[in-house]
Amino acid sequence: MTKTTVQAPFKADHVGSLLRPDSIHQARKDYAQDKISYAQLREIETEEITRIVDKQIEVGLKAVTDGEFRRRFWHTDFLEYLNGVEGYIPDHGYKFDGIETERYNIRVTGKVSFNPDHPHVADFKEFKEIVGDRAVAKQTIPSPNQLFNAGVRNLDIYPDVEEYADDVIKAYQDAIQAFYDAGCRYLQLDDVYIAGLSAPEVPFNDSGYDRETLINLALRVVNGALEKKPEDLIVTTHLCRGNYRSKWAFEGSYAKIAPVLFAKEQVNGFFLEYDDDRSGDFEPLSHIPENGPQVVLGLFTSKHGELENADVIRERVEEAAQHVSKDQICLSPQCGFASTHHGNELTEEAQWAKLKYIVSLSEELLGE
Repeated sequence: MTKTTVQAPFKADHVGSLLRPDSIHQARKDYAQDKISYAQLREIETEEITRIVDKQIEVGLKAVTDGEFRRRFWHTDFLEYLNGVEGYIPDHGYKFDGIETERYNIRVTGKVSFNPDHPHVADFKEFKEIVGDRAVAKQTIPSPNQLFNAGVRNLDIYPDVEEYADDVIKAYQDAIQAFYDAGCRYLQLDDVYIAGLSAPEVPFNDSGYDRETLINLALRVVNGALEKKPEDLIVTTHLCRGNYRSKWAFEGSYAKIAPVLFAKEQVNGFFLEYDDDRSGDFEPLSHIPENGPQVVLGLFTSKHGELENADVIRERVEEAAQHVSKDQICLSPQCGFASTHHGNELTEEAQWAKLKYIVSLSEELLGE
């Protein structure tokens, strides 16, 4: 089979999730109330995915996603379909700035492994058919490190964290190969956990391990998962500090993780949150190897619709270029527009305007 090389991430890219239209919200309510069948729900989702694929191409994006339209949450929908993992409703949601998230989480109930019938693989095949050869079909999945959040590992099943890490790594090696076999050549690992390891106080953590141990474990897990990836599969990682209904979970620069994770994580690109003061400065970018991963600067916020000042973006790109080669810099929003089904507080019109604006500025500032 002839291998096709994807040059990604692109100079103008985006994280993945898009605002769900009213038709999907209504269809999900109708399905929950047995007013429509599952097949009818999927048909509505497919129609809307087809529409937003066309729209992404229209605004000039070279990589397109399915908007995560078949998911409720960016991470739990994928993780609960792994063997040994289940979704459940906890007593509380996550604490964000001034808000608590909807209550839903995952936990380990048995030995973790990849489910060869994982529905997201079949979903990707359908999505790729919709895209055809018009753009690159990008798949997003949660990082394996999301399985190390507080309360997820079952200590009765996995008293040894290293054994747990080995099983998580193997599950993700198999997942990555399954998506590749389905035709995926651009895969993104969404990793709030790693970003949290750089926060002043590590969030979502009950492990008892110190920060240095957790950082090194996180690196082992990601690089282990990628160890057997096909050579022509592009894998990026997205690090953000929480994105729920335009709210955030924690703050802090990337400085504490950069010497290890930026320097050694074996990915083709980093999608980084740099849309406000909570993100810190660009100095951590100096740890990213020269001629190494692309650095996708999330200088544009997905949390509101106002367009960023072009002069400010230009200045920030030049500032970042003092720490990493400008040839490695790309532009995107700092996160998706709807990490959960609720979506951020902006209109769909504003979402498309922002993505089109990013494409335009990337052409002006980065030559593409």
